[in-house]
Amino acid sequence: MAATVDYYLTSASPFTYLGHEALRAVLARHGATVRVKPINLMGVWEISGAVPPAKRPPVRQRLRLVELQRIADFRGLPINTKPKHWPVDPLLSDHVIAALVAAGHEPMGYMGRIFAAVWANEEDIADPATLAKHLEAEGFDAEAILAAAKTEAIANIRAQNTKDAVTADAVGVPTYVLNGEAFFGQDRVEYLDRALATGRQPFSA
Repeated sequence: MAATVDYYLTSASPFTYLGHEALRAVLARHGATVRVKPINLMGVWEISGAVPPAKRPPVRQRLRLVELQRIADFRGLPINTKPKHWPVDPLLSDHVIAALVAAGHEPMGYMGRIFAAVWANEEDIADPATLAKHLEAEGFDAEAILAAAKTEAIANIRAQNTKDAVTADAVGVPTYVLNGEAFFGQDRVEYLDRALATGRQPFSA
């Protein structure tokens, strides 16, 4: 039976962007399915003790900028470490992803476009027109999906995803959960790859 990976994310995260295509490759290699779960990152950080980049000590802020460049180089991806539209409110973009999932669509290609929109292409993902452009490029009905994204039902899905992430011991995003074991950070994609390849039992604390 194919393995299933829960994928906790938010649209504004550079590390989600940097790990996204690597995750897609791992899932494809092992024939694994994915449950895409956009979350409210602040709700997870409240539990894990993390803080937004601007509130971190200067040394950690500098390290983050170096790490973004280092990872982008390793993954072969373009990156603008100080994009024009960031910080950005990911609420609508996250809700669009949740709406795609709720409608039974495969959202991973669209997600890659949105992540790159922030971190490589200087686009504003808080602007519905930006989201509509990428939805249409992936063949979706942008008007219908954007309308669904603004409903209470979709807001409730993101809220539940956030609770699920806390229960799964997600520290931040991206977090990939396989058989109850949380792999936090894009640099854990290779560990996830090995766990899928070996079929080992999950590790726990």
